[in-house]
This record gives sequence, C-alpha cells and structure tokens, in this order.
Amino acid sequence: TLDLTCRRMPCFAKFSEMEEMVNMEAEINEVQPLLLSVMIGSTLQFYFTGKKCEILQDMNRHLEAILKEKRALRKRLIKHRCQESLPIEATFHKCIVELLTEAVTFIEKLESHLQSVRSIPQIPHMMNNMDTTLSKTEALMIELEELTEQILKWEELQKEAYSN
Repeated sequence: TLDLTCRRMPCFAKFSEMEEMVNMEAEINEVQPLLLSVMIGSTLQFYFTGKKCEILQDMNRHLEAILKEKRALRKRLIKHRCQESLPIEATFHKCIVELLTEAVTFIEKLESHLQSVRSIPQIPHMMNNMDTTLSKTEALMIELEELTEQILKWEELQKEAYSN
C-alpha cells in the first residue's frame, strides 16, 4: 500500500518522471557513440568510394585515348604511303635521282662500314700482332741474308775446287 500511495502523490510523480528521463538519457548516451561511428564510417565510405570512382574514370579516359591513338596509328600503318607522297618539282628530279643512287651505294657498303666500326676496339690487339710479326719477319730476313752469304761462299769454294 505504501508503494501504491507513493506513486499517486504528486511529489512522487515528479520523481518517477525524473527517473524516466535519466533512464532515457542513459540509453541515448549508450546509443549515441554507435550512431556517430556508423555515420562517420558511412561518410568516409562515401568519400573514398567517390575518390575511387574519380580515379577509375580518369583511368578509363586515359585508356580510351590510348585506344583511339592505337586505332589511328594502325590506320596510318595500313594505308599505302605511295598515295600520300608529295609531288617533286621537275627541277629537282635530277638531284633526287643522284641522291637515290648515292643512298643505294651507301646501303650496299653499309655492312662493310659497320664491320670496320666493329673492329675498332680490336685495333690495339691487331697492332701488337703486327709488331710481333714484323719482328719475326726481320729475324727471318737476317737469317736469309746469312744463308745467302754462306751459299755465295760455298759457290766460290766450289768454283775454286773445279778450277784447280
């Protein structure tokens, strides 16, 4: 009975309202951080999704530009170049013919020129080989001169022996 009478009294009614308000504030304080984190998470997700979307759109535009360039390049490569050649004035025909003959000659001799250029690093080694070969040749020449003198002496001795 005491509890029933307490609740009906106006002073206790105010107390129960205050108690309900405190309980509601406690619930709000519990739910508020969760709502805040959900709101922040969804906002960040939308932000980063927007950034990713922009990056993907930029990449898509870049790839489309590359494909367009590739198509244009293929078209240019497939097209016959002789249809697009510029006309040459008659006064320059002689010069063009001379230039073409020189170009053909150069292309024919290109391999020998390239071989000459490739052999440049080997020149010091080749020079050393030539020096040693020259030294050997000089030594052989000296021996040949000595043999020639011996043959001439032997020939004179033979002539003297036949004449006696």
